[in-house]
Amino acid sequence: MSGQGSKKLINAVERCVDDMLEGYVAVNPGVRLLHGHRIVVRADVEDYAKSGKVAVLSGGGSGHEPAQTGYVGRGYLTACVAGSVFASPPPQEILPAIRAVAKRNKGGCLLSVSNYTGDRLNFGLAYEKARQEGIKIAMIVVGEDCAVTTNDRTAGRRGLVGYIITNKIAGALAEIGRSLEDIVEITTAAIKQMGTIGLSWSACSAPGSGPTFSLGEDEMELGLGVHGEAGVKRMKMTSAKEAVKIMIDHIINPDNPTHLKVTKGDRVAVFVNNLGATTDMEMNIVVREAILYLEHIGALVERCYCHNFLTSMEMAGVSIMLLLLNDTLTQCLDAPTDSPHWPRPLLPCGVSDRKTPPRLVLDYVEETPTTTLVGGAVVEPDYADKLFDIVAHVSEKLIQNEARLNQLDTEGGDGDTGSTLARGARAILKQLGNKDNPGLPVDKPWSLAQALASTAENQMGGASGALHSLLLTSASSCLENAVTATAWCDALTHGIDTIRRYGGAEPGDRTMLDPLCAARDVLLTRLQETAPIQAFTEAVQAAEKMAEATATMKAYAGRASYVNPDRLTQPDPGATGVAIWLRAILDKL
Repeated sequence: MSGQGSKKLINAVERCVDDMLEGYVAVNPGVRLLHGHRIVVRADVEDYAKSGKVAVLSGGGSGHEPAQTGYVGRGYLTACVAGSVFASPPPQEILPAIRAVAKRNKGGCLLSVSNYTGDRLNFGLAYEKARQEGIKIAMIVVGEDCAVTTNDRTAGRRGLVGYIITNKIAGALAEIGRSLEDIVEITTAAIKQMGTIGLSWSACSAPGSGPTFSLGEDEMELGLGVHGEAGVKRMKMTSAKEAVKIMIDHIINPDNPTHLKVTKGDRVAVFVNNLGATTDMEMNIVVREAILYLEHIGALVERCYCHNFLTSMEMAGVSIMLLLLNDTLTQCLDAPTDSPHWPRPLLPCGVSDRKTPPRLVLDYVEETPTTTLVGGAVVEPDYADKLFDIVAHVSEKLIQNEARLNQLDTEGGDGDTGSTLARGARAILKQLGNKDNPGLPVDKPWSLAQALASTAENQMGGASGALHSLLLTSASSCLENAVTATAWCDALTHGIDTIRRYGGAEPGDRTMLDPLCAARDVLLTRLQETAPIQAFTEAVQAAEKMAEATATMKAYAGRASYVNPDRLTQPDPGATGVAIWLRAILDKL
């Protein structure tokens, strides 16, 4: 179903929360839905109530999954109440949840509320009614957002990731039998030791609605809320490193009235939260940068977490929360829980708990043996200079065509052929150095081919890197003892045969083999009939023609073979890349 620019795979807007909750409890037998309500409770709620341990109850609008449903479980929430998407649940939903967890529980109930006006009002009303019924209950309001930058009267600091972490602390304390009064005291103090800031580069949308706000292609929003509320600053897209610095600097800026004071030597836990659509790659880069920057300013990072704690539908962005640690809070974070969505790090074999801070450096690094290439035919200085120019020109041409090749690759691949080839080309240029002191053995074509093969293998990556490395590695064997036009042709033939053997493609399959084979076929014939430079000119022309012809070929190899043929209307990017570097060689001959 879609509506107003928002695509969601749901049945109906008015039923989406109910359908979601029913699906969730179906795959998590440890929780149940309270009949007739949007209330998720532990399956053993009756036994838990008899234990006299404090029940921890929370809730809020849906659309922030896994919050709050995903945190119901031993050592965390006893129950949660789900509202409609981005809307606080009403008191008639909250009060039955309080009764379910606390009416027969002598330990009482902690009601944990995020500092949004709707949540405060609805949970506050249910809290007052529960007190009138004689239920032992206390309420805390969590607000740790650092976005507010003025002392003007506002609705107060919003509850963001700190809301989720406060509930974990409360649940851990409840599980070990701490009193309601103790839990209120410890969690209230912990909230004052938290600070969060969010950053987004795309909006979210509720089912049936369009985006909650708009951002330009090159824009990011700092300090926004989890419903898409505007932030404190709109800025240009930047690197992860710079973005993390901006976020942490904002959290700890003493000129910000909502800042968190972090001083050198403070023990810190850092939480990097996915707002919904951020990739794992981006998330792990952000957590790395956060650790590095916090250590740079002198903080002691003792715990780090990278997870979907509190999302905002499909919003692309992250929030960073810092928590100043003490022994009690650290123990609460480390305390076991069977909640499905609390992150559990992979610990070393035989280690059952997390005692050491996160590390970015491995204890063991495999030593890669280096191979010194020696021997092989040596060419004259003029020939070596020409090879130097060819290698440089080929590299420059591949870099210049990066965007073009990426665009061609969007039809049948993952849009990175140009970047892959350009990455290898940049590495080669860096190694090449200058003519007076070349960093590559341009005077020994055999060694040069092997060096280029190594760079393709180690720097390019992907299928393109492997194929070019195979081509160059196999070709090099024909250049060890002689460097003639025939030897170069034999090298190309040998390289093609190796690619066919390992790559599985054949001429006509719409791959880089097509221009390579076209060039090789012309060379085999024309080298016997004309000058080498003329033969190579005709070979390059044949390769370029064949590369263009791949636009009408059916793909039988590579990623493009899985794509609907109707979508393949442009030349193959790998074949085009070959035509580019062959033409670049000819330019310098």
